[in-house]
Amino acid sequence: MHFPLFTQIEQSARELLEQQTVATPEPVMETISIWQLIVDGGWYIMGPMGIMSLMAFYIIIERSLAIRRALKEEKDFMNKIKDYIHEGKIDSARNLCAQTSSPISRMLDKGISRIGKPLKDIEVSIENAGKLEIYQLEKGLSVLATIAGAAPMLGFLGTVIGMIVTFHTMKISGAGVEISALSGGIMQAMVTTVAGLVVGIIAYVAYNTLVARVTKVIQNMEATTIAFMDVLDSPAK
Repeated sequence: MHFPLFTQIEQSARELLEQQTVATPEPVMETISIWQLIVDGGWYIMGPMGIMSLMAFYIIIERSLAIRRALKEEKDFMNKIKDYIHEGKIDSARNLCAQTSSPISRMLDKGISRIGKPLKDIEVSIENAGKLEIYQLEKGLSVLATIAGAAPMLGFLGTVIGMIVTFHTMKISGAGVEISALSGGIMQAMVTTVAGLVVGIIAYVAYNTLVARVTKVIQNMEATTIAFMDVLDSPAK
């Protein structure tokens, strides 16, 4: 037995459900590109940030290769230098230093060229040559340290500017402000913070790593200097 009223209610409910199903849009997953993030961050912040990141990567790669060459040790280098000096073959010792072409060999070449003078004068000449080599090894590291500190600060500056833009939009919009109107300033605030922290962290870690490797080169130079002075001070066998 069917009741017309119940049938009409059931049919109306079915039609309403079908209309809601048709009217409800399917969620669309939106993606954002790196370039769009850069644009949203503002050229006046992301431009300098990009320049600093390029400088940081150049310094990291260039200094890593230079320090790697400085850490490379020639087999039996000091033994050959010792033999040449004890045999009086000063020119052969200097030629070996020229062929090796490393901070240690250039430093020792300066000392070998002073053989015949007091040991103190030889030691001072080696130390001066060593200081110049260390200066060359540390070239660019101060810039990398500056980038490590300045990049996060520049990112925070972008954050503050983005929030100022957001609050200004809220002020001029009054009570009818929409979230879409605020998204630009909020996006700028977040993007610049992330960019500054990423560049700063990479530069900071790279700086400390390179400084540690330079310290290792300095230790090798000091050990070689002591060994060379011992060779000059000890009689030939």
